[in-house]
Amino acid sequence: MSAQTPHHSSSAASGSSSIPSVLFVCVKNGGRSQMAAALMEARAAGTVEVHSAGTRPGTSINALSAEVVAEVGADMSAGVTKPIDPSLLARVDRVVVLGEEAVVEPVPGMAGTITTWRTDEPSERGIEGTERMRLIRDDIDHRVQELLEELTADGPVL
Repeated sequence: MSAQTPHHSSSAASGSSSIPSVLFVCVKNGGRSQMAAALMEARAAGTVEVHSAGTRPGTSINALSAEVVAEVGADMSAGVTKPIDPSLLARVDRVVVLGEEAVVEPVPGMAGTITTWRTDEPSERGIEGTERMRLIRDDIDHRVQELLEELTADGPVL
């Protein structure tokens, strides 16, 4: 299972309306959105098509983010930062913006909805380093699990 973006849960996922799709977005696409995508990949086990992108992509994946996400069985080590693809934005079922710094505007003909997660920021409470990143991961993971339940509530027709 790879957290490389784009994240493809299944080769049949592209263009398939039976598998829900989600695009996670943050500013740099090196931390939170990659964590969310890796966690969704791990939790969904092929039932959701997963992507991530950044509004102003950085140059690399946050190593500490990758380390703490691996602690819970997810892998974002092969992730690559990238900008939002307008055609992907238009076709996914859900766009999740992590944090308030990133802003995603709807595009014409957009199929899905945009939701913003105001994720935990432990540094505002003086918590830094690995402990900070684990708290962010746990907050995102909880939200990912709720989103997974929502996206797969009806289940694909087999």
